[in-house]
Amino acid sequence: MRQAVMIAGPTCSGKSALALALADRLGGTVINADSMQVYRELPILTARPTAAEEAAVPHRLYGVLPASQTGSVAWWRAAALAEMAACARPILCGGTGMYLQALAAGLAEIPEPGEAARTEARALLAADGPAALHARLTAADPQTAATLRPSDGQRVARAWEVWLGTGRGLAAWQLMAGPPAPFGFRVILLEPDREVLRAAVATRFDAMLAAGAVDEVRALLAQGLDPGLPAMRAHGVTELAAWLRREVDFATARERSVVSTRRYVKRQATWFRNHKIAEQTRTRIIHARFESMKQFSEREWREIVTFVCSQG
Repeated sequence: MRQAVMIAGPTCSGKSALALALADRLGGTVINADSMQVYRELPILTARPTAAEEAAVPHRLYGVLPASQTGSVAWWRAAALAEMAACARPILCGGTGMYLQALAAGLAEIPEPGEAARTEARALLAADGPAALHARLTAADPQTAATLRPSDGQRVARAWEVWLGTGRGLAAWQLMAGPPAPFGFRVILLEPDREVLRAAVATRFDAMLAAGAVDEVRALLAQGLDPGLPAMRAHGVTELAAWLRREVDFATARERSVVSTRRYVKRQATWFRNHKIAEQTRTRIIHARFESMKQFSEREWREIVTFVCSQG
């Protein structure tokens, strides 16, 4: 069985830098496993690899969808498997745990709910808001509702349309997973100290502002897209949009963006602690934020490379 590497962990833990270093050392191809980095219009706010980094080693599935489209886990899994089949050493890199888990374990083939169900879900979301739709979902499909935040309108609406259109809840469908990927996986999980991540989030967002994040949001808003689309809910978009509309001052927009990202980091860290992507013997946890190869000795690098390349 062919082998692949997954580099996982919360936002700001250094996944992209580690993937780049490993790909450079091993001749690998970095494949995006972040649900927001697939969108073309947000290279800054989603912290996509730079042009220089993409030129240094092959990168795939970064910036491949317009913000007007919705990338799903099923779409991503199919695209990732195609890219993995086409390269010699796949290195999956991202913090969307659901994507990585679906890739490794398999994904249920959920029937198309139909346009009528989709239209009703969107109409209810627009008219009543995500919390009210979540309450409806709780009454109809409590198993799925328990896995979703009431504020996550996009996912709540998706769950409602699946229940309405197929007669079965999303959680029930997900228990009927399809075949796993035809790869063996080695997982490197970055798990830095919480305070290190909190500081890194603020520092990185300030760097994003300096790099032109406001202009990026301004251009996105100019497209007049549905605010429920995933790209419109990327961290920093909602907050900076509020400043551009003069609803808040700049300091408030900046602080809200940092707080929102920190909350997401906490949820990611909790998810990775509570979900197993690979067996313990095939998972290596690094309790540090990766910044460069210089923070590891040559012996430590050899151990990481040996772990990644092991066939057992």
